[in-house]
Amino acid sequence: MADTDRLPYLDRSLPEAWKALNALALKVSAAAEAAGLERETVELMNVRISQLNGCSFCLDLHTRQATEAGATLQKLAQLPAWRDSTLFDSVECAVLDVAEATTTLPDPHVRGEALTAARSLLGDETFAAVEWAAVTMNAFNRVSILSEHPVRIT
Repeated sequence: MADTDRLPYLDRSLPEAWKALNALALKVSAAAEAAGLERETVELMNVRISQLNGCSFCLDLHTRQATEAGATLQKLAQLPAWRDSTLFDSVECAVLDVAEATTTLPDPHVRGEALTAARSLLGDETFAAVEWAAVTMNAFNRVSILSEHPVRIT
């Protein structure tokens, strides 16, 4: 397909909206850090959300960022089966529960149980930061998927 036939990159078609989304991401990242969330945990969440959404660009980016933050290749490989793995601690499991509930939006009863359990474990401040981080990551996935951002070959 010729460049003129493809849809424009969403992030470039309305730069002010893209800047606002990035500003939101910075605020959410600061809130997650202030709430005591480890960068590795946030990146594991970003990878899991990107897996669920099928966003190859974000998977590439956040897998690299997760390893830079300390995630092992074994943990990243186990991420799709995190519920059956012994590699993830209780905070990581709660964060991944929020990530999946926010991304897949299961029926309200299932979603409510998962989110209530996560909030109980994480506390209000951390839970709110995780929810916002998941919402923001989902937004970035949509921008990259709709823009058909290519994965950079390294």
